[in-house]
Amino acid sequence: MNTKLRIAVLAALFMAGAAQAAEVIDVYRDPNCGCCEEWIKYLEAKGFSVRDHVEPNMSEVKQRLGVAPRLASCHTAMIGGKFVEGHVPVAQILDLKNQPDLVGVAVPGMVSGSPGMEYGSTKQPYQVIGLTDSGTDRVIADYPGN
Repeated sequence: MNTKLRIAVLAALFMAGAAQAAEVIDVYRDPNCGCCEEWIKYLEAKGFSVRDHVEPNMSEVKQRLGVAPRLASCHTAMIGGKFVEGHVPVAQILDLKNQPDLVGVAVPGMVSGSPGMEYGSTKQPYQVIGLTDSGTDRVIADYPGN
């Protein structure tokens, strides 16, 4: 293979890799929360590009982003104009784009065994709740405990 062809092939491969860049997610978190940092590491390990926003007033952030208080957890993320509240698994984050009636998804509270909360061997059962644009909750996924 001649040099010009080799360079063209390498350039095409580079451009293809750039086109498959990581999906960007904005995460808003309290500066003192360790599990938020663990959830960010989880997202990065799954291929997301995380923009980390340390916030002094998470209640204000949640209100601004449309998170209903009943769905609250420790951190809030935004992706594709939709919120992701708490320790939501990647599968439900990625599926958000296939659910146009949802304004966001949440794992309320601090559930042991959810992504970023894998401390010890105890895994609590939990649900991922979707909030529809009409304001109703819908169970998106069930995760059993152990």
